[in-house]
Amino acid sequence: MKWKGRTVLAVVIISMVASSFLTMAMMKTSASANANQNGALTASSNKLFQTTGAEYPQEFKKLYEAFSAIKKEYIQNVTNEQLVEGAIGGMVGSLEDPYSDYMDPRSAEQFTSTLHSTFQGIGTEVTLQNGRVTVVSPFKDSPAERAGLRPNDQILSVNGESLEGLDLNQAVMKIRGPKGTKAVLQIARGGVAEPITIVCVRDDIPIETVNSQIIEKNGVKVGVIGITQFSTETAKHFKDQLASLEKKGIGGLVIDVRGNPGGYLLAVKEIGEVLVPKKGVIVQIEYGAGGQQKEEYRSTTDAAKPYPISLLINGGSASASEILAGALRDSGNYKLVGEKSFGKGTVQSTMEMADKSQLKLTIAKWVTPKGEWIHKKGIEPDFKVEQPAYFNAVQLPADKDLSRDMAGNEVKNLQLILTGLNLSPGRDDGYFDEKTEQVIKQFQTSHKLPVTGKVDAATRTQLEERLRKVMRDPQNDLQLQKAIDVVSVK
Repeated sequence: MKWKGRTVLAVVIISMVASSFLTMAMMKTSASANANQNGALTASSNKLFQTTGAEYPQEFKKLYEAFSAIKKEYIQNVTNEQLVEGAIGGMVGSLEDPYSDYMDPRSAEQFTSTLHSTFQGIGTEVTLQNGRVTVVSPFKDSPAERAGLRPNDQILSVNGESLEGLDLNQAVMKIRGPKGTKAVLQIARGGVAEPITIVCVRDDIPIETVNSQIIEKNGVKVGVIGITQFSTETAKHFKDQLASLEKKGIGGLVIDVRGNPGGYLLAVKEIGEVLVPKKGVIVQIEYGAGGQQKEEYRSTTDAAKPYPISLLINGGSASASEILAGALRDSGNYKLVGEKSFGKGTVQSTMEMADKSQLKLTIAKWVTPKGEWIHKKGIEPDFKVEQPAYFNAVQLPADKDLSRDMAGNEVKNLQLILTGLNLSPGRDDGYFDEKTEQVIKQFQTSHKLPVTGKVDAATRTQLEERLRKVMRDPQNDLQLQKAIDVVSVK
């Protein structure tokens, strides 16, 4: 299987693993499969580092000298495997590319175990940016989303253990865990001075990537299809649900890829094939440092759909989601609604080595049909719409009650939640005053809770559950309502 210049077999990375929102992942067996794992660097340097006809380049001599010095002089015994693993990790780290990664055999085995219909964890995609584990997007209805984790949050520690200095695979293994256990995350968030504590209760994370419904507005039946990520079956499920909606007589379609971190390239290609008219370009892949080799994916459709289509995007829409957004936008037939997308325009290949370790490298970039590289820039929507402020609320503290005369970000967050429930305390500055206490008592009375005016465990649970219900109501989703308006105008 070639690395470039042709369509390749892609596999979806579908769990919370290191930099797992991939446009494309390919598997390739190492050419050194017959190498001696523990002795590959112990051959005679005269034979190993000759400039002509050598198995390895001359530059490897310096590596061998360092290897030999450590083996001979270091105060403790180290294995060949330990040094080789460290050398590979160092080479990959020197690329300063958050999407290139190396997994030793143990990490690779754990990684492979996640390729199932479900996995257990908190349900979010992460990458490593500026040395910190950074959230790309929590999965919809996952513990991470319910707890209030947001794109670009930086995870500083898990259950009191700092993630500083860990590679992404090591950090992810600390975040994942059995169903029912807690992951107490310390979060750094832009615009918030102090770290935030977010508690996620780990659960089974099903990989059901497509959902649909019909919402009627202005006398028009509008089909809404949500795609949570692009996996091996996503294109089939999308086509099946679209056909079902069309049989029910929809007059418009909204495709929702908000919070979709990407995935399987061929899935988005197959979806684009039925949406992009005039057999237009879906995406262009450019390989090599100068993009010398290119390939195009084109639609197989002549005519556009007989109804208008809009696409919902936000800061958690990355990679394959952005490919779909670029393809629909550049076709000239469809509109984008929401917020600027994440900005990930590269392609990775995963190569399995002889000892079952895996090396993931960025091997290409993709550009939109009109040639735009959106990497680190994202895609701007045609209609920019922000959600109500209470959509940004986070969990209330689980380790203490909130009460009269307290002040700080936790109280400010409480006031945001109350506003979202139409129980405005009359202020949002983070001071728990008499009016805030009265509003809490009002809430406790209406929900048959002990009327204390304090936000205790029972009150906290009810507040958060009520807010989630409000946020899930399509009528309160301003971005969705705008996307429906765009396609339901007669």
